[in-house]
Amino acid sequence: MFCFQCEQTANGTGCTKVGVCGKTNEVANLQDLIIYQLKGISVYANHLINKNEKIDKNIVSFIEDSLFTTLTNVNFDINDHISILKKSQQIKEDLRNKSGLNSSYDEANYNLPNNLEDMLNDSERAGIFYKKVDEDICSLRETITYGLKGVSAYSHQARQLGFYNEEIDNFYFKALEVTIDDSLSLEDLISFSMKLGEISVKIMKTLYEANSSFYKDPTPKTVNVNKVKGPFIVVSGHDLKDLEQLLKQTEGTGVNIYTHGEMLPSHGYPELNKYPHLVGNFGGAWQNQQKEFDNIPGCILMTTNCIMKPKDSYKDRIFTTSVVGWDNVKHIKSDENGNKDFSEIIKKAIELGGYKESEEPKHILVGFGHNATLSNASTIIDYVNSGKIKHFFLIGGCDGAKPGRNYYTEFAKNVPNDCVILTLACGKYRFNKLEFDEIDGIPRLLDVGQCNDAYSAVKIALSLADAFNTDVNNLPLSIILSWYEQKAVADLLALLSLGIKGIRLGPSLPAFISKNVLNYLIKNFDLKPISTVEDDLKACLNK
Repeated sequence: MFCFQCEQTANGTGCTKVGVCGKTNEVANLQDLIIYQLKGISVYANHLINKNEKIDKNIVSFIEDSLFTTLTNVNFDINDHISILKKSQQIKEDLRNKSGLNSSYDEANYNLPNNLEDMLNDSERAGIFYKKVDEDICSLRETITYGLKGVSAYSHQARQLGFYNEEIDNFYFKALEVTIDDSLSLEDLISFSMKLGEISVKIMKTLYEANSSFYKDPTPKTVNVNKVKGPFIVVSGHDLKDLEQLLKQTEGTGVNIYTHGEMLPSHGYPELNKYPHLVGNFGGAWQNQQKEFDNIPGCILMTTNCIMKPKDSYKDRIFTTSVVGWDNVKHIKSDENGNKDFSEIIKKAIELGGYKESEEPKHILVGFGHNATLSNASTIIDYVNSGKIKHFFLIGGCDGAKPGRNYYTEFAKNVPNDCVILTLACGKYRFNKLEFDEIDGIPRLLDVGQCNDAYSAVKIALSLADAFNTDVNNLPLSIILSWYEQKAVADLLALLSLGIKGIRLGPSLPAFISKNVLNYLIKNFDLKPISTVEDDLKACLNK
């Protein structure tokens, strides 16, 4: 195996024996083969699209979910990967016959064997460095692949609510074929990376529209972060539809529901926080789950990515759903209409009994999407003009266990009292339980939402830029990002495609970015690796 798609990859260069995330050599190699198969499918799909033929949405959904399955910390179940591979071969053969295309691509002509041993032997051809190509070309191909995985995660969530974008659906096939097209130059791939950023913006907008249509726009809401007496289920991941279905099925059962990780922003949606048994948020960011779930007297539901190897002390009470999977962990499937029966996890939660006593409540504030924040736009503008607010900092992104992420905690702590912090994604757990007070009624810490709510952060920035008759790069705004997995790649490309410059990125730079590609990003977008809190903060305030 060789994998360097996440920030915590071994030695900052690549995992070669077992994934830092926990995936085995076999699972890693099967994931390579899945991507290889998807590239082959894309060749035939693009041929049909170019002839103005539509691709069945079930195939699009399969491509999307397969990409999502290979994203970091999503699925570790070898049987799931075998099933995906077998279905991919069937789809490829069907499209091959339908298109009538005689392709020269190895990925298109490859035929999957029937047994696991031969699949694993064949996976070598799907490895990143199997084909000898220019380092910079390889770097950009991998960047496109990882950004596409991030897009698939957001699009998967939107599709669960019946929302999709035709352009994005076709883009999957175009992007996958781009990564095997030897005729494309470095400049072509750079241009396509920016197009992927535009697509990332569009899918975040689509997901926002899906969530707000079903659950209404987020509004500021206080959330209890301490324990409440009674049986409970902790819901982790990102999928609001799963949370809603569980809330409906637990009504009147006495089972409390807690959000975990990136589900925290769910409390801001009126159609979700109307349920009184959505009692609070449990624990911290995803990387602490093995400690926080240890011997937990309740159940856990993993709805999207962020699962870690379950410890024996809670393996009997953790459940997966959707694309998430782990060997010998119970999986809850949906029916043909997307409905799920959560009776088994509810029954288990009641058996476990939950917490015997409640703790003294402690609250944090969420729900500052762009509509909620911009409802205070006139006040914010007045405060900037009068000098009450000197600067805005967007400090957000993925959290992780690798040393160096305390930088984000210290940065937030050192932001001056006349500055406002916007935050999103699970990186917020580094500082979201600290006290930041207010600036004359405006909270100094505004939780914008999940990682996909980078769209809201952009909307806030663009609206403020319009109000001040300038552009985003001339606002008193600094963006400090932490990254971990491939949704962060999609988010970064989205910001770059909008022309946003001067982003500080850490805690380390992606191993898949070559030196020349990095220099291009530095030269054209002023992308900056984080340094020290003191130096970075000083530079931002002197902007």
